[in-house]
Amino acid sequence: MRNDIRPLGNEDEFNQLLSEMVADQAPRMFAVVQEYGERIDGRIAAWGMAFDEHAAVVDVRGNIFISTESAEASLRRFELGREITPRVVWVEQK
Repeated sequence: MRNDIRPLGNEDEFNQLLSEMVADQAPRMFAVVQEYGERIDGRIAAWGMAFDEHAAVVDVRGNIFISTESAEASLRRFELGREITPRVVWVEQK
């Protein structure tokens, strides 16, 4: 490590800085659900994280998909015929 670079505050201040950075840049969590018929049944097909410019999705079998567009763009992978409609359900922050 270079000697001319000073730390960003003390340990508590640096930890606070990192915590704020994580909170500001945290992705939004969502589920991809598949609705059967018109509210007849439904299931969670995948979980995802939406970033500013893309979304990462893991289906319930463990397959990982990266959509370069958005959470909604990932729905194409979960369309199954006319009876099953995929949609995004955002996880509410508590």
